[in-house]
Amino acid sequence: MTPVEWAAVALGVLGAFFGLVAAVGIIRLPDVYTRAHAASKSDTLGAVLSIGAVALALQTDLSTIKAVFLLVFMFLTNPTAAHAIARAAQDQGIEPWTTDDREGER
Repeated sequence: MTPVEWAAVALGVLGAFFGLVAAVGIIRLPDVYTRAHAASKSDTLGAVLSIGAVALALQTDLSTIKAVFLLVFMFLTNPTAAHAIARAAQDQGIEPWTTDDREGER
């Protein structure tokens, strides 16, 4: 395997790892605010690394340019969407989870 292929594999594995971290965060975290944080950070990084792996694997001019445009689009839209979700939750009056809420569960 060439170094470019190794880099594509490494980026793909890292992208899958951060995608898994985002999925676990969305399932395990207690409220909409922390879930939005997990989605905006880990999911964006995982998607960007995966798309970077695709760009390296394809190595054609037009496909690489399309992948770079998709990377920019992901960088702009994922955090913006997570912010919009958190803002909508705040507008609906959803309170953030606190440690006091945890004591009431016992």
